[in-house]
Amino acid sequence: GRNVPWWLAGTSMVATTFAADTPLAVTGFVAKNGIAGNWLWWNMLASGMLTVFFYARLWRRSGVMTDIEFAEIRYAGPPAAFLRGFRALYLGLLINCIILGWVNLAMAKILELVFGISKGEALWIVVGLILLTSAISTLSGLWGVLVTDLFQFVIKMGMVIVLAVVAVEAVGGIDAMRVKLAAVDQLRGATTGGRGSVLSFVPDVGSAWMPMITFFVYIAVNWWATWYPGAEPGGGGYVAQRMLSAKDEKHSLLATLWFNIAHYAIRPWPWILVALASLILYPGLADPETGYVRVMVDHLPSSLRGLMVAAFAAAFMSTIATHLNWGASYLVNDFYRRFVRRGDSESHYVLMSRLATLVLTVISAAVAFRIESIGGAWKLLIVTGAGTGGVLLLRWYWWRINAWSEVSAMIAAFVVSLLLQTAGGLDSDQPRDFAYIVLTTVAVTTAVWLAVTYLTRPESEATLEAFYRRTRPSRTGWGPVAARAADVRPSADGLANLLDWFAGCVLVYGALFGVGKLLLHETAPGVLLIA
Repeated sequence: GRNVPWWLAGTSMVATTFAADTPLAVTGFVAKNGIAGNWLWWNMLASGMLTVFFYARLWRRSGVMTDIEFAEIRYAGPPAAFLRGFRALYLGLLINCIILGWVNLAMAKILELVFGISKGEALWIVVGLILLTSAISTLSGLWGVLVTDLFQFVIKMGMVIVLAVVAVEAVGGIDAMRVKLAAVDQLRGATTGGRGSVLSFVPDVGSAWMPMITFFVYIAVNWWATWYPGAEPGGGGYVAQRMLSAKDEKHSLLATLWFNIAHYAIRPWPWILVALASLILYPGLADPETGYVRVMVDHLPSSLRGLMVAAFAAAFMSTIATHLNWGASYLVNDFYRRFVRRGDSESHYVLMSRLATLVLTVISAAVAFRIESIGGAWKLLIVTGAGTGGVLLLRWYWWRINAWSEVSAMIAAFVVSLLLQTAGGLDSDQPRDFAYIVLTTVAVTTAVWLAVTYLTRPESEATLEAFYRRTRPSRTGWGPVAARAADVRPSADGLANLLDWFAGCVLVYGALFGVGKLLLHETAPGVLLIA
């Protein structure tokens, strides 16, 4: 039912993006690029706030079951059907299994270090956890997932804060940490000519920790132009699923707002403090992502270690439950039920949903064997969707976009990014190469989908008017359609929404950096940023 309160829907979004992989990936970012390395995902706040103030209410008005179902209310005919089926398989199977793969890898890394077992043995345990989680998610449905997410989020946040305190104490406190990190900067060559610091929130020009072009791509391009689960331009995936389950438009907006505040301003610093401590305690790790787990194994009291492993398991199971629920809904509701077997009993579709979760489990476990770096997999997924953001944002606000616009954008982004990494020899896990791949892919993909849009027919007048009446977007990009539906009172999405978006970004970034400054004993700037 569509009656979930905002605080539960929003907390579930936060819990889902707080997987076992996240603290390990953040540790890797800090080890390679300093605190500023987190701009890979910090930049996505701008996209999240767009969803809050421009898209959350539109999603709720659409009334669809999944975001892929959106294709057949916004578009019509064979192209719309093709888009729905293509996205269901592309996102629900291919992309979802990559995501599940890196989440599985993270849990396997934790189990390897905690219990001293091999990667293969760890992955068998992971498969067992997935099967247990899939049984819970299929029996309880979305409501069960939401309530479980709330409980697990409290456990996870409590334990990562405890670990952060222990990690800081292990290096002698914050002041001692800052002194020791200056030596890390010296080894990196950052002290020569003022080339930045591992503690810099924003990289300096010529920084030894992060190229400025990479930072530019993060803040100027990445947030609106690329697709990433949980930060889709205009909303999508499990974020859209939670928005669609909210009581009403207000609860949908508040849920998304709470998610962005908690996701960016509340959660990061316990992870970052442990990551900084790991640079001192374990310099030169071949796999810096494991530094987080090593701090837990070596410095957390044995009485708390079990709870910490349980917290990681909770994080893992929360994300797995959501992705299994999300992926199965795509595969069954948007592909199997739509194209393979219509009009069967609900019990049949429930059975197929359970089979779909089993398929996702097996494939994602195989993917985990092939992935080495969690952060590298994040970046690979980002470049694969580079350039699709524009069409995802504008499809709500511009009548001219059609189904082929989306199809061409997805295909072009995948092909161009793949060619740049194979024939072009670029590596998305390297900061400078990542920037070049994103810029090139966004430029080519945008040109492709715009050309396809103008070379193909617009949707029929009946389809466009039905969508406009259903979602009531701003009149600005719907001129001819809005003229035919003059009785519709559209959303007043304009300057006020832009100001709300800007204020929301300033609020959350201010809280994020203010808390960080206070934790690092820079009281004056910290208070100023929070105020």
